[in-house]
Amino acid sequence: MADNNNDVINDILNQLDSAKKQQEAEIGPTPQKNTEEKTERAAQPVREEAPAPRPVQRQAERRLRKTADNDHQAAAAPPPARPPRPRVSEEMHTRNSAAVKRNAAHHKKKKKKRRSRLPGVLILTVFIFAVSICLSLVIIAFGKDMFGIGKDDTTKMIIVRENTNTEMISQQLYDEGIINSPKCFQLFSKFRKTPDIYIPGEHFVSPNMAYETIIDTLTNEEEEERKEAVNVTFPEAINLYSAAQLLEEKGVCNASDFMFYFNAGGYGYRFEDKLNKNTNTLRFADTRMEGYLFPDTYTFTKEMDPEQVCQKIYYNFDNKLTDDRIKRMEELHLSLDQLITLASIVQAEAPNREDMNHVASVFWNRLDNPEAETVGKLQSDPTKNYANYTIKPHMTVLNNEILKAYDTYQSTGLPPGAICNPGLDAIDAVLLKMKTDDYYFIANIYTQKTYFAKTNDEHEMNKAMVKADEAQYEAEQAAREAEEAANE
Repeated sequence: MADNNNDVINDILNQLDSAKKQQEAEIGPTPQKNTEEKTERAAQPVREEAPAPRPVQRQAERRLRKTADNDHQAAAAPPPARPPRPRVSEEMHTRNSAAVKRNAAHHKKKKKKRRSRLPGVLILTVFIFAVSICLSLVIIAFGKDMFGIGKDDTTKMIIVRENTNTEMISQQLYDEGIINSPKCFQLFSKFRKTPDIYIPGEHFVSPNMAYETIIDTLTNEEEEERKEAVNVTFPEAINLYSAAQLLEEKGVCNASDFMFYFNAGGYGYRFEDKLNKNTNTLRFADTRMEGYLFPDTYTFTKEMDPEQVCQKIYYNFDNKLTDDRIKRMEELHLSLDQLITLASIVQAEAPNREDMNHVASVFWNRLDNPEAETVGKLQSDPTKNYANYTIKPHMTVLNNEILKAYDTYQSTGLPPGAICNPGLDAIDAVLLKMKTDDYYFIANIYTQKTYFAKTNDEHEMNKAMVKADEAQYEAEQAAREAEEAANE
């Protein structure tokens, strides 16, 4: 029995050696250590076992021995080798590589598509949001313009011409700064049930008026007929105080209110931009805009708004100050204040255009040649009278420096402001700047004839002659009056 067991064990060991050699042939030589251990184990003699026990014990012993042999074989056997990879041909390798690349490219493209969608959505969202905001702002702006919300309340005068239509009037209102959108005004006008027939003439509107109010103002004939018209004529050389008093006498507006608004200005006319921003401190504030009331006949209404009165006068002066006059003024290096101030003196000194040209040349010579015997002084009687009889009575606190600055017998050059309101003849005479050698002139108040001189000696002779003529005229006049009294 023992021999049989040994044979079985030897057969098992031989089978294990054969299997191991076959594996080594397939995957390569096994480590030397494992081979030596198997050789030693095979070379060792098999020990004889004791007599077999009873059948039950033998079966148990067999199971134990088989289990031990299995454990021994498992411990002695090397770890199972990986099965050899199948050989892949170059063509299959190339095909697989291309497929892998295509797959990777496909996934990459998919990722790019997924990523590119997000910026597009964001851009579209931002665009829609921006467009919504812009549309909202436009609607709000047009709404505010349509109802005059948050706009200036300054009244402005516009002149409506004959046969003016909605398109023309909307552009005119836009140019005057009354509305912000001619197209919006035209669209609004189309939705009105009644046709818009604009009344020619002067109208006063303001930016804070709603479109409906503006259209009513320009088309309401009954409103125009209810106003009582008043014609007022301002003569040349009139001053502001006299003009304000005349307006009050005619029932147009209060004199002091007119003086305040006329001197305040700021009605947006072109000539206002050419006024000196830094006003001379010696200029009399109550007549700051003396010289800019153009002498003419104006049509006002009873109890008219003083601002509207001032705008009509400003509008007339602005039209008289043409581009040619402005160009000539700049060629002579004159400011607008200087032009009007010198013209006011010429207006007060000369009775007609011919004499105005010559008188203006005398003042030009004195201004341009301060080294002459006149030493730059204009020596004009009207300037002295304006200081003493117009400014001084209206001073709340006497200021001799202002009075001296306006009196050209005491001060050199031009006074701080105009002394009256000149007409176009006086303005054009200054702009003409006629060339003469004269520095003096004197006029006969009775004959209205003016005498000019180059030197003071000649001037004194002219003065004596004029005084003699005036004395003779007064004597003859007195004799005629006496004769008429005697005949009565």
